[in-house]
Amino acid sequence: MNALATAIAILLTQWVNVPLPNTPRTPDGKPNLTAPAPKTRDGKPDLSGLWRNPDGKYLDNIAADGIDVPFQPWAAALYKDRQETFSKDRPSGRCLPHGVPDAMLVPATPFKIIQTPGVTLILFENQGHYRQIFTDGRGLPKETQPTWLGYSTGRWDGDAFVIDTVGFNDQTWLDDGGHPHSDAFHAMERFRRPDFGRLDLELTIDDAKTYTKPWKTTIHFALFPDNELMESVCENELDAKRLVGK
Repeated sequence: MNALATAIAILLTQWVNVPLPNTPRTPDGKPNLTAPAPKTRDGKPDLSGLWRNPDGKYLDNIAADGIDVPFQPWAAALYKDRQETFSKDRPSGRCLPHGVPDAMLVPATPFKIIQTPGVTLILFENQGHYRQIFTDGRGLPKETQPTWLGYSTGRWDGDAFVIDTVGFNDQTWLDDGGHPHSDAFHAMERFRRPDFGRLDLELTIDDAKTYTKPWKTTIHFALFPDNELMESVCENELDAKRLVGK
């Protein structure tokens, strides 16, 4: 078992298991993850819940499904360097925030969606960061202070929750493998919940400074039932030593 797998196995034993109400269950009392997705009072799919990237597939490479990434030349060279140096300078290694979508990809730390009529919140266990997706009808601002997780608005398109995010700084990576982006990055996310236990994300990356054209990837998340977020504090190299028991 490699270090990442060991860390995940250790961390996933540390959450307190609490049977949550409104969770459909099988006759033996286990969460029924194939039950229909819940609905809000206005009939929209309810994305609320605790979610995680179950196998870490996309953490190191959001293009893991064989996507041909249309790099600009400078971005291709930077990505190649990050790969050859094993992502040694990634922001999270220095206790800086994960970005979009990287913050959702850390398999050992889940994220929680809280859906309300005017705003949807995404709370990240990792380092305690959060996103606000405004659904009160406002548009994206013409100018905004660059931030790690950007400025987001949301709307419904059928059963898909569509999030537009701009206003990023250029300090985060799209994944731990090192796909870069600039301050022109526009993230377009389409979330769908096909059943109680699954959440699918289609992400379009639009960043003309970094890529020659917009490109898409699809990421699948699994519900982490009967659990809640825990406090997570970044301590750089101390975390790695603790996780692998050294």
